[in-house]
Amino acid sequence: MLRFFLLFLGIQLTLFGINMLGWIQQHLVLPWTTLLAYMCAKLVTWFDSSAAASGKVLWNQATGFGVSIEPGCNGIEACIVLFAAMMAFPSTWKHKLAGLVVGFAAVQALNVVRVISLFYLGQWNTAVFNFAHEFLWQGLIMLDVLIVWLLWVRAGAKAQKIGEPPPPSEKPPVLPRWVAESKVERVRGEVSSSLDLSPPQKPLV
Repeated sequence: MLRFFLLFLGIQLTLFGINMLGWIQQHLVLPWTTLLAYMCAKLVTWFDSSAAASGKVLWNQATGFGVSIEPGCNGIEACIVLFAAMMAFPSTWKHKLAGLVVGFAAVQALNVVRVISLFYLGQWNTAVFNFAHEFLWQGLIMLDVLIVWLLWVRAGAKAQKIGEPPPPSEKPPVLPRWVAESKVERVRGEVSSSLDLSPPQKPLV
């Protein structure tokens, strides 16, 4: 547990430090945030044609209201926490890679729901928007990270258990009755013939 905790903190701090670099922000974080706003707008236009995306802003063309997806709202920080927990936990590299891909998709899928819900909550009630943005969704995203990690750990333990050879049986295997009886009869015949001490009979002339 101590090893996992130290690795988790170290990997997490390293990833957060890399995330704060100007080059990473300009060439990775900002393009991803722009893509996230575009995906949210595409989903909203299925039932609301007034939605559009401009850069990292999801806005309503009719009312002019919009939400800007800032750092902390693009799901990257939550993914960093999840990635650090997966990398620190002892498991195979294949299982870790699968967990990173599935975990990223799970966190970002919920984050899309968060952005769209805040987009409509902001148009309905500012107080509710502020509560959902600062408290409710922050907790839900981290709860999603915890659930995904626990399911990933459980899946790894189950796969490891299936791959292990079965433990040796304490009791010898029980032979079928007909096999046991046939062996007894064969042994009896061998013993009776080997212990026959009567003198051989001479052939009659």
